[in-house]
Amino acid sequence: MQKGKLYLVPVPLDHGCEQQTAVDEVLPLGTIKRAAILNQWISENAKSTRAFLKRVNVLTPLAQPIQNLQITELPREVHKKGDHAGAGTQFDARPLLAPALSGMDIGLVSEAGMPGVADPGGSVVRAAHELDIEVVPLVGPVSILLALAASGLNGQNFAFVGYLPQDAAARAQRIRELEALAWKSGQTQLFIETPYRNQALLQALVSTLREDTRLAVAGGLTLESARIRMLTARQWKRAGAAAMDAETSLKLPCVFAIGP
Repeated sequence: MQKGKLYLVPVPLDHGCEQQTAVDEVLPLGTIKRAAILNQWISENAKSTRAFLKRVNVLTPLAQPIQNLQITELPREVHKKGDHAGAGTQFDARPLLAPALSGMDIGLVSEAGMPGVADPGGSVVRAAHELDIEVVPLVGPVSILLALAASGLNGQNFAFVGYLPQDAAARAQRIRELEALAWKSGQTQLFIETPYRNQALLQALVSTLREDTRLAVAGGLTLESARIRMLTARQWKRAGAAAMDAETSLKLPCVFAIGP
């Protein structure tokens, strides 16, 4: 029996935002059509997946009613703590791919953007390769790459490092470590934060970074209210607290990037 495929289905970046972007403005028709015909899903959150598919259905009718779709959620610990802790501790997602072994295609989806890139899904993709299931990434928005491209920082050498520590002292130490790496190697360092902590992180960055380090903030990417700004730490300080608050006050998902 021919195996099904695992499709990596990107979704809009507006999860949790008051504004929404029209799906056909951020996803190509091919991605929308593929999402509409898939009946099997592996999801970070079933509720947000159903909401996404309702938006798809407006543009391209689903092959099956939403209530008939099989949506399997990844275990909470996988997408809250990650699944790359090391050998012997990684989540075994092979059982989730049983439908593909029976010949059915499966869609993998996160709450925003591309699954497996700054989002859960890596364990499922690894399992697909182990089971010799074809993996097909579809086209759609990836926030960290959009932010990198819009920052003007080094796009030839970069790293995404996830979240910084919440503790102020540990966060400052981590900022200094990443800054030292950026200056030594030229490598852009990208990271994210929960929207309600954006202001605190931006203020910590400006107060900790050396004055000639460049700092980019990209918030609400793909939304009409998107804000993207890159200044040196010195320029951020001169702009003042009001300017810093303006960049994060909308409580939108933000990507931060630093580099020389």
